[in-house]
Amino acid sequence: MSSRTSGSVVCIAVAIALLMQVLPALAQLPAGARPEMQAQRLLSTPTIDGDVLGDEAWRAATPATGFWQTRPNAGAPSTQRTEVFVGFSDTSLYIGVIAFDDDPDGIIVTDSRRDSSLDDTDAFLVVIDGLLDRQNGYVFGTNPAGIEYDGQVTGEGAGTGISFLGGGLNLNWDGSWSVATKTGDFGWSAEFEIPFRTLRFSTAETQDWGINFQRNIRRNSEIAFWAPLDRNRNLYRVSEAGTLLGITPPPQRNLQITPYVLGSTRRGGELSGTDTDGDAGVDLKYSVTPSLTLDLTVNTDFAQVEADNQQINLDRFNLFFPEKRPFFLENAGQFAVGNSGEVEVFFSRRIGIGEDGDVIPVEGGARLSGKLGDSTNIGLLYMGTEGVAGVAPQNRYGVARINQELPNRSAIGAMVVTRDGDGSFVVDKSDDYNHSYAIDGHWGIGENILLDGWVARTDTPGLTGKDHAFSLAANFSSAEWTSSAEYTEVREDFNPEVGFLSRSEFRKGRVFLMRTMRPDDLWGLLEIRPHASYTGHWKFDGFQESGFLHLDTHWEYKTGTELHTGVNFTRDGVIDPFEIIDGVTIQPGTYDHEEFQVVYFTNQSKPVSIGLNVVAGGRFGGDRVSIGPSLNVRVGETFRSEFWFDYNEFDLPVANGDFTANLAGVRLSYSFTPKILLQALIQYNDVDEILGTNIRFSWLRSANSGLYLVYNEVDERSIGSLPSGREFIVKYSHIFDILN
Repeated sequence: MSSRTSGSVVCIAVAIALLMQVLPALAQLPAGARPEMQAQRLLSTPTIDGDVLGDEAWRAATPATGFWQTRPNAGAPSTQRTEVFVGFSDTSLYIGVIAFDDDPDGIIVTDSRRDSSLDDTDAFLVVIDGLLDRQNGYVFGTNPAGIEYDGQVTGEGAGTGISFLGGGLNLNWDGSWSVATKTGDFGWSAEFEIPFRTLRFSTAETQDWGINFQRNIRRNSEIAFWAPLDRNRNLYRVSEAGTLLGITPPPQRNLQITPYVLGSTRRGGELSGTDTDGDAGVDLKYSVTPSLTLDLTVNTDFAQVEADNQQINLDRFNLFFPEKRPFFLENAGQFAVGNSGEVEVFFSRRIGIGEDGDVIPVEGGARLSGKLGDSTNIGLLYMGTEGVAGVAPQNRYGVARINQELPNRSAIGAMVVTRDGDGSFVVDKSDDYNHSYAIDGHWGIGENILLDGWVARTDTPGLTGKDHAFSLAANFSSAEWTSSAEYTEVREDFNPEVGFLSRSEFRKGRVFLMRTMRPDDLWGLLEIRPHASYTGHWKFDGFQESGFLHLDTHWEYKTGTELHTGVNFTRDGVIDPFEIIDGVTIQPGTYDHEEFQVVYFTNQSKPVSIGLNVVAGGRFGGDRVSIGPSLNVRVGETFRSEFWFDYNEFDLPVANGDFTANLAGVRLSYSFTPKILLQALIQYNDVDEILGTNIRFSWLRSANSGLYLVYNEVDERSIGSLPSGREFIVKYSHIFDILN
């Protein structure tokens, strides 16, 4: 073992030892009192037009007030008054908010697209924990333009952090609800109507729910909450939400049927002429109980889903693309076991998408997901796909998941994942299967500590013995300090065919430490975040495959500008030669290098903002420079354009080692209304010489239903490639509420 490797191992061991020493002292941190508010049964139904001040329905309701900042001045009262009314009828929950503002001309609105980020605009958000389990919930939000922003929180949004397992914010979840806003000399206001069928709650006649409200005042970089939070927390911290008292929802009788019809025409590619086709299918959603939902799908289609952002692979590991297809998104966090983007026991993109991105028709499927009782989460999934000659056999997929929640953000669970094929791609048809088994859990200690772990094994014909993997992680997060330590093992025969592996057969160690400082008055800075991390991957014979020591400081200014200045010390251990691009082969060896990194971006709420990411240093025995500029231009909240360019220049000591690899893209969008959107995504990859175009027009009625017009074109310009392929799709779907 080299001195550098030995030093890395020692650093990891010391960091873990230090972290474990602080656990007992921090385990019993007291929790503060949480605010409460009374829900009001409304005598009349609000008119959803945003005019809270002028709506008689809110007259008898008592608002929640008193918001507290997490930034810029943590613990201080909000600079502007906010009043939030919550009421309900026999069918829906209603929320009215008045965001008073003594400078209404200073209100900033940057976007009106559904689910666009609310970070750079004035905004209001609410998290609702209808089961009062203090771990899960739904987020709904809007800005003065009246956009619909929603997501599903699992495990307190833990999956959005560092090495957290089994949780996250699923922003791709879309519920059926509506919102309207109004602006005036008082500031701005909003009215939400959220049908009870969109939420999950218990069967009790009278219930208490967890709830918290967030207001963003962008010109001040201000974020404030009704239930106070430490500055290192966000809205997804459901365990520290307030309580909504006295909800009496009706018995849940939800049955939704969503049929679709589709027409398409294709030309080019492998086709010698033009192919015109039509199709139809249906989705069904039924509430077995208010907290348990059955989803059925027949002849599933995902034509309306936006194309993936292209990536250039300049290494020897697998690229990760996130799931975007609507059917797989609801309660997706409950099916998550593993380390996100690196080792995932179940990865839904393995269903209906081939290894090279080929679309595999989905015949249909079913999902039963939600909660049994107060604290037991279950998820059952079955999907069937057609066989495609030369691509994939006919497959049947099954997933069974159970997760038992425990006090203080803790839980334990298990999962089984199966794939059974028709045997058309193997000699012995009985060998066409793959099974995965996993147990996972997390344990919250006090308010600041979370321990995570999982263990899994797979069953694959011909791969026996060392077919397991596991991971252990510890995280500490306070207002001033964030630290984590993780150890992961993936053995040689571990093969989750319905999961994801970025690399195989490794031991991984990772440590991270960050200090967060908010100086009173220093160069206009809001926050300084110096941090250090080390990540290393080793083979089981002790050979180090990669090492990454990262030393960095983030400088965040009150104007919204950020500057990140860092240096990286890297190690790449190449075992087998591989082509980094066509004609350029990296030879086996160990490559140690240093590089510097600079990230800079201006205030993203401005009409024009820029960004720049620069990395320069050694790579695979030579030099590499990577420059990634970006430009965002918007006109009001309706038109938005994003331009980016990823330039990579290599000078390697191998044949043809001087080369560039570039990726350029532009995304244009125009929102006629928050429900009517025209969007174009154009990308060019000069390594594969592919120009891709995706143009989508959507006219939404509710959630993901409505009219879609989609145009796709792929132009492969490399020698010997197929000619350009073009596709135009018209799809219409409609939600019918049979029972509500």
